[in-house]
Amino acid sequence: MNIRVLGCAGTIAAGYKTTAFLLDADILIDAGTGVGDLSLDALARIDHILLTHSHLDHVLGIPLLADAVLRQRRAAGRPPIQIHALPETLAALRQHIFNGVIWPDFTRLPSADAPVLSLHAFCIGDRLNLGGRVIEVLSAAHTVPAVGFAVDAGPARDHAHWVFTGDTGPNPALWRRLSQLRVSHLVIETAFSDDEAELAHVSRHLCPAELGQELQQLPGSVDVRITHIKPGEVEAVMAGVQALTSPHRITALQAGQDMPL
Repeated sequence: MNIRVLGCAGTIAAGYKTTAFLLDADILIDAGTGVGDLSLDALARIDHILLTHSHLDHVLGIPLLADAVLRQRRAAGRPPIQIHALPETLAALRQHIFNGVIWPDFTRLPSADAPVLSLHAFCIGDRLNLGGRVIEVLSAAHTVPAVGFAVDAGPARDHAHWVFTGDTGPNPALWRRLSQLRVSHLVIETAFSDDEAELAHVSRHLCPAELGQELQQLPGSVDVRITHIKPGEVEAVMAGVQALTSPHRITALQAGQDMPL
């Protein structure tokens, strides 16, 4: 298995794409603007999209992807692309995006019997088996209902897990669960620098000081990658992160990076 980072920025600017990861060739984890770097053929191979939450920087690739691949998938007789998310996230997509006003309802196009998208609800704690890839739904603490994900690398890798927290503030429930897993990679957000700690708190994101407190709850020594930094804030955020005293190996996540599992 391999995870490619398509986008990992907190918003857009030249050279920055919002959150999207490609697991192997057929599973997207979030669908931000990074999805747009995939070729049409690569887009058409996607069968599953897992969403952490409903915010635009994590979902805005979905309606455009559906439009782009409709003809190819229909001609090939491919089934709908399955979108997996919390019930609240799916409801937000229906109400606010696939409503015929912002975008056509591709859960009913090209026909209600054979749409290009289908919606599938999960709950925190569920373990999804998608073509042999097992992905656990983790809790997150954000301003809207949200989750993270843990991808199980399988028995050949002694069930090491690649973990993505999604957008989250401090979250004791996450660390209780991760203490029971073998974590090899942790992708965790740090959206604001310490001089914006109050904004991080209100928006339920992390700053370096809070990141340090959170990582104290993660046992062992893990490869930690920082994501969701806003353009123009990378230097300030990473200066705060590098000042932390931690047993973990912490670096900034990069778009285009491959993470073999």
